[in-house]
Amino acid sequence: MPEGHTLHRLAKLHRTRYAGAPVRVRSPQGRFAAGAALVDGQVLTRAEAYGKHLLHHYESGLAVHVHLGLYGVFTELPLPMGEPTGQVRMRMVGAAGFGTDLRGPTACEVLNRAEVAALADRLGPDPLRRGADPARALDRMHRSRRPIGALLMDQRVVAGIGNIYRAELLFRHGVSPFRPGAELGAAEWAAMWTDLVALMRVGVRVGKIVVIRPEDDHGAPAYGPDRPRTYVYRRQGEPCRICATPIRHAVLEARNLFWCPVCQPG
Repeated sequence: MPEGHTLHRLAKLHRTRYAGAPVRVRSPQGRFAAGAALVDGQVLTRAEAYGKHLLHHYESGLAVHVHLGLYGVFTELPLPMGEPTGQVRMRMVGAAGFGTDLRGPTACEVLNRAEVAALADRLGPDPLRRGADPARALDRMHRSRRPIGALLMDQRVVAGIGNIYRAELLFRHGVSPFRPGAELGAAEWAAMWTDLVALMRVGVRVGKIVVIRPEDDHGAPAYGPDRPRTYVYRRQGEPCRICATPIRHAVLEARNLFWCPVCQPG
């Protein structure tokens, strides 16, 4: 499932290509036909991301809400786009020479302002949004006895973290994924949050998750194809890049978990 940086990149791209002008919206597949008709021909005022949710805001006050889920993908195409192929849930055509097709999302729906506000209220702070308050996340952690590895994947605690950022953030700070979230200290969380913001901003900038510190990259070019990108994610059985202990794997609340038992004791 795409993590938060991917949605913020999409929001930035869609603001650049479509905002400020009318857009044509339709549903070749038909499943979004009624929603498309509500916004077709309106001016797209802005696009924004909140965690793993993408919102296209229109001049009427309505917004198209997209959650890509496991299989959703936008395909960006120059005009003319040609006939849709496959199950295109939503086609959006702008005035600046570009269009986009959306296939396979978990959600593609029209929301009013109150429904958009309710969606935001359900989510935890997004590290990539201005004004995000990490104290909200810590407060929710301290109200739970669930392990920190599970809480970081809960979008009600922090919006936008997926399995990769979860595993790598915990490794970088030496925190066991099985440690109760209620035991995480304020200073410890402040350091993790600052690190998370920086890591996700790299993801927005370069379009991929890169978490290896310069001292651990063995001289590989920054963001180049040969640079190692993760410490523990999907490296079960391989030696830890720091201590050489085999990376462990388990399933926590139905999601794969990766960690180093020496660098992340507990």
